[in-house]
Amino acid sequence: MPSPTAYILCTSPRSGSTLLCALLRDSGVAGHPKSYFHRPSLAEWSKGLDLEPNTPRSDIVAEATRQGRGNTDIFGLRLQRHSAAFFFDQLRDMHPAAQTDAQAVTAQFGPTRYLHLHRADKLAQAVSLVRANQSGLWHRNADGSELQRTAPPQTPTYDQNAIANELATVTTYDAEWEAWFTREGIAPLRLDYDTLAADPNATLARVLSHLDLPPITPPAPAVAKLADDINADWIARFKADTT
Repeated sequence: MPSPTAYILCTSPRSGSTLLCALLRDSGVAGHPKSYFHRPSLAEWSKGLDLEPNTPRSDIVAEATRQGRGNTDIFGLRLQRHSAAFFFDQLRDMHPAAQTDAQAVTAQFGPTRYLHLHRADKLAQAVSLVRANQSGLWHRNADGSELQRTAPPQTPTYDQNAIANELATVTTYDAEWEAWFTREGIAPLRLDYDTLAADPNATLARVLSHLDLPPITPPAPAVAKLADDINADWIARFKADTT
């Protein structure tokens, strides 16, 4: 099997992918994985890459590939489940001879390996999503400063219906990834949020080995965990409300 020139981190929100992407970026050997194709819109792809809105699709993908290599020999991409359909449709349209999504990926990026990062505790994942959506704060740096905020601060409020909706959504995302892997004949490297959180360096080492990349002195994690007593309280309340 040839060594990969690309990899795709298949995941869903609040599964630890920001932490893992930062570790891979800071390794210095594994590209600069980001959600380059996050929204189902070529204009949004261009905007995220600082390109003009009318940039041709092939140039958008080429620029994403350049940025995603990060001065290394391998392209890294984070692909959230809700972004996948549009992304694969675009690649299939660019490579009409491809019989499958995976063949289109290979035609565009070369030999590609897949990682599946999921969170076994779906309720904790759903609670984390609700809190992020309510508070607008999605990630903190390791020093506690804000890394990503999408809305002004507001006090989070327990919302059973919102948690139930997100629980159904993240459960569906995992099922859809599994169905896609089966259909495409892909055996991804399987990674778990809890294992990543407990030992980031060990997870990074597994990924680098899977990608045929050399072992490195692991970088310090750049992202801090957000979950706290509020998360635990909401989880307990939701369980009590639904039993």
